[in-house]
Amino acid sequence: MSQRVRVDRKLLLVYLGVAGIACRSSPEPVLPAAAQPVSKAQVQAWVDSTRTSSPLLYRFKWLFRDERGSAGGRGSARIAPPDSLRFDVAGPFGSGAASAVVVGDQPVWMTPPDAIAKLVPNYPLMWAMFGIAREPDSLAALGGISNHEVVAWQYAGASDTIVYARSSKEPHRLITEVRNSGTLVGRAETTFNPDGTPAKARLTVPSAPAQLDLTFTSTERSSFAPEIWLPHKP
Repeated sequence: MSQRVRVDRKLLLVYLGVAGIACRSSPEPVLPAAAQPVSKAQVQAWVDSTRTSSPLLYRFKWLFRDERGSAGGRGSARIAPPDSLRFDVAGPFGSGAASAVVVGDQPVWMTPPDAIAKLVPNYPLMWAMFGIAREPDSLAALGGISNHEVVAWQYAGASDTIVYARSSKEPHRLITEVRNSGTLVGRAETTFNPDGTPAKARLTVPSAPAQLDLTFTSTERSSFAPEIWLPHKP
């Protein structure tokens, strides 16, 4: 006698979507083949151009998927120049709330302690989802290319390699790829509105496999009270 197995349709769609991440063929290289050695001053000038000159408040919808299922909701990010970030995310009715403050590539505090690691495996990838590049390590070997079609830079360190590429075609996109000892850690792709603000961002982590999507609903200049950088008190 044949057996019928009932499969939850929502879980099946999640599984198929995540399996697609794992089975997808390797993406095109981020760094063009014509890249040449470049100076740190060249790279630093471009990094500075990606940073905000005034405090900004981003609001977004988020959706995270991995082999265990999916979760989503709304969130916000407050970014103060040059490199301070406060983010808050939560699911429906405040479920799964998480908050953190990061300065550069260092967390100041997180609630819960794995708030960032559950969503993003690497701080340069986190910043890239907001369209902001990190500066290279002082010992990194630098290469790149800048022309009318693309600006791309590679930071090759002792173990980590970071590549940024921003296209000049509409819509403008920033693609960021991080590898550790040759293994792809993650790839972020941020698409911008005509005014230069982020419209959407997708982070793909092949090892999990997992995918995080941000859909930005607003970007506004704002001033932040000092207590916004402090952790919540119980």
